[in-house]
Amino acid sequence: MAAEKELVKLLDFWASPFGQRCRIALAEKGVEYESKEENLSEKSQLLLKYNPIHKKIPVLLHAGRPVCESLIIIQYIDEVWPGNAAILPSDPYARAQARFWADYVDKKVYDSGFRLWKLNGEEEQREAKKEFIQIMKILEEELGDKKYFGGETFGLVDIALVPFTSLFYSYEVYSGLNVERECPKIAEWGKRCMERESVAKTLQDPVKICEFAGIFMKKIRAAD
Repeated sequence: MAAEKELVKLLDFWASPFGQRCRIALAEKGVEYESKEENLSEKSQLLLKYNPIHKKIPVLLHAGRPVCESLIIIQYIDEVWPGNAAILPSDPYARAQARFWADYVDKKVYDSGFRLWKLNGEEEQREAKKEFIQIMKILEEELGDKKYFGGETFGLVDIALVPFTSLFYSYEVYSGLNVERECPKIAEWGKRCMERESVAKTLQDPVKICEFAGIFMKKIRAAD
């Protein structure tokens, strides 16, 4: 395992939900790795070397070779370390559905949540909250009465979405959106996920995230 740890490195940033996804996947598979915290204001030469296209975290280095983009990294981890429970289902159709919903999270949840921070006009905020609730309601419908998005199995969609639960508190503080009230099934699902050691040890304190979000929000609003 010591040799394996030397071979695996994650270029990351503590508050990033995308980096947290990768850490959860690595923990689920029991992979030892070295985490390198990046300063996103002054990106390291290592990050620029291994992700020259997008120049962003996370980047997984395995035996010196980079894998970029969090959902791709998670699927790579699942294939390279098949031990423990599989992250993606074996059935091709179920696997395709998991990829679809994980992609939905990527394309909808982050951008919509970001607008809750960025927009400060009353009408803009109202529309942003309405959009975010609609997105989460669609996810609630897909979740239904299942324990996890994959049924009894914690998998790709859960890993893709659960880091965003740490942001729910900041959405309430800065935009008045109470996700637990609006989307109770998602809130309960998030609590079930937190019972997993991989999630509980990875997700950041919502208050700490909220403090970071406040600083970040002031910067992006000032830049507009």
